[in-house]
Amino acid sequence: MRRILPRCGRPLAPALAAACAASGCVGIDAGWARTCRSAIPALNHGAEAIEIGRSAALATGSGLRIHYRVQLPAGAGWRERFVECRFAPGGPADHGGQRLVDLRTEAGPLGEVRLHLLKRFWLEREGASADPQPVANAGDAPPVPRPAALALQHLLFALPPIAIYALLAAAYSLIYGLVGRINFAFGELAAVGGYAAFLAFALAGSAPGVAAGLAAALLLAATSSVSYGLAAGRLVFAPLSAAAGQQLLIGTVALALMLQEYLRLAQGARLVWLQPMLSAPYALARSGDFLVTITPMAASAVGICLLAAGGVLALMRASRFGRAWRACADDPGAAALLGIDRRRVLVVTFALASGLAGLAGCVVTVYYGTFGYAGGVALGLKALLAAIAGGIGSVSGAFLGGILLGAAESVWSALFPIEYRDPVVFLLFSALLIARPHGLFGFAAPLPARI
Repeated sequence: MRRILPRCGRPLAPALAAACAASGCVGIDAGWARTCRSAIPALNHGAEAIEIGRSAALATGSGLRIHYRVQLPAGAGWRERFVECRFAPGGPADHGGQRLVDLRTEAGPLGEVRLHLLKRFWLEREGASADPQPVANAGDAPPVPRPAALALQHLLFALPPIAIYALLAAAYSLIYGLVGRINFAFGELAAVGGYAAFLAFALAGSAPGVAAGLAAALLLAATSSVSYGLAAGRLVFAPLSAAAGQQLLIGTVALALMLQEYLRLAQGARLVWLQPMLSAPYALARSGDFLVTITPMAASAVGICLLAAGGVLALMRASRFGRAWRACADDPGAAALLGIDRRRVLVVTFALASGLAGLAGCVVTVYYGTFGYAGGVALGLKALLAAIAGGIGSVSGAFLGGILLGAAESVWSALFPIEYRDPVVFLLFSALLIARPHGLFGFAAPLPARI
């Protein structure tokens, strides 16, 4: 039996998002869809070809309906058919159809005995590779050499982490460049944004479209993080910024611990997961049986971060706030003599940096599906490392440091055991800072920097 890929064009991420919103596919779990598609060849034994059509979530939210058509043998023509699959609750993953509890076709319910046989002797065996729609446009992907395909796939895998690190590293640099101090709570502010994004999708429920839900998640994540960041700036940074010694450093560490424990108590220690959205892979290239793919959600996450990074760089270079920030960073006394309100610049900087942290947390949630209350610790430390490596205090250097860190992690993951990745990356960056204490793109200071 030959399989024909679905009839479709070459959609890009926005087109896929619009189509998904219009067809009601919000909330369709990728594992459920794969299991349901994998049952279709068993239900149409002897068919010469299968074309997968549209998919739609059931009104109950516990399954989906897939429309397809089959080419019957002996020139009997094509027949339009559908299959409905219902699943037991318990999370998005489904291995071998274990949670498939009901299957219906245009002929009616499959029945308990036939469903058991389908799961036991098809989905748990041949059905694992029987998906007639593994990648929608696989036949249209241009061929490339094998090394180029592997390199491109690893680059695509690295783009979302790079974007997340870059945004969070820029948040560290914005504050340090202005006041010469590090705020260790940015990882936890990212966690606040991640939880806010999850809350936005939970409140939206079956509201129209992934795009609307994503916009609400971005808005709520940024607003929540900005609110927490401004409160932290007023209650922690402002009283301790002029203090000698390490009081401010200790204060931000205490703030990070307080936010982490607050999230644990308020949201619980158990991880909660979003249903996969825009997760159908799109083939960009192929080399034999190897496909280079990207999901619309990954492309959307990278696009969000690129827009945010471009907006921040434009703001810092071409706006009145950017000029005031640079003046206060270079010489606060001279800036005050020229009428620049340093307090106002500091408030706007805190809002901007906290908003970047919230956006980073939102991207983590929508791309990976979850963000635990303790996830901000490792993320914040890595982003701080990227900011220091790029030259902390330089916003553009922080973005480049995030790119460098994400690329280093991707290269190590591609070539070596992943369990050693983080220790080796930290070791390499430590060696870099020994050789260049001011970072790759920073300038050597005449006096030791305060932290």
